[in-house]
Amino acid sequence: MKLRIFTEPQQGATYNDLLAVAKAAERLGFDAFFRSDHYRRIGEGDPGPGSTDAWITLAGLARETSTIRLGTLVSPATFRLPGPLAISVAQVDQMSGGRVELGIGAGWFDAEHTAYGIPFPPSGERFGRFEEQVEIVKGLWTAEKSFSYDGRYYRLVDSPALPKPAQRPNPPIIIGGVGAKRTPRLAAAFADEYNVPFRTLDATGEAFGRVRQAVQETGRTVTLSAAQTVCVGRDQAELERRAAAIGTDLAELRENGLAGSPAEVLEKIGRIAELGAERVYLQVMDLADLDHLELIAAEVLPHV
Repeated sequence: MKLRIFTEPQQGATYNDLLAVAKAAERLGFDAFFRSDHYRRIGEGDPGPGSTDAWITLAGLARETSTIRLGTLVSPATFRLPGPLAISVAQVDQMSGGRVELGIGAGWFDAEHTAYGIPFPPSGERFGRFEEQVEIVKGLWTAEKSFSYDGRYYRLVDSPALPKPAQRPNPPIIIGGVGAKRTPRLAAAFADEYNVPFRTLDATGEAFGRVRQAVQETGRTVTLSAAQTVCVGRDQAELERRAAAIGTDLAELRENGLAGSPAEVLEKIGRIAELGAERVYLQVMDLADLDHLELIAAEVLPHV
């Protein structure tokens, strides 16, 4: 099992905040640093400095880290055209020496689209564009020469399909969600990793099962992973302080996330592993609390 740090900078974080967390995660031995890809705070509250662009952030981190893997959970297909997205991710992969992973989804948060003038089509069109984007991005990365594509939403003619990423044939592509039909099909066809975000153990196991069944029909191999909000404390007072700092009820975190003592969190990670997950993304909401990372690295990470 690999543990990855997952941040939500749209809740209010600067590049320097993210850099501090990424460097701490690398120093402490976590497998990866991931960030969400949003342009506006989700929910009520002080937006602070606002969000930052995901791929500009990762480009900077690519040059300021050396070993930790970097990626998004997940980049909405609504934000970027597939050709420019393929170029951006390939370039960041080169800049990192081959440490980048692309999590990609259909997009769901209509308020951020309205706030910044980004078109937000109905769900059917969003998923259609998402499917074509994944196919185009992977095609551009893996094409030996030029690449053309004629879809419903996108058309590429004799693209030089450059630059190529450092990782061959392509950086890992992560597809997440719990849709019963389309998501398993897309994950089986295109994903290197399938991620279940913020679900109960039962729901996570059911989603894994649907993807396993779809993957069997393709003959491919897909890594399974889960994302969970993390809140670890040495004692009850520390747990309550950390839960209060992120504005979440501790009982809810215990039920639906990874909250408790190091032993409790280890036990739940073990149950996620039993479902077939090989990676767990630890959603860290308080980016100023680097002691939290130190505790997880000391008391949880060595035992997984």
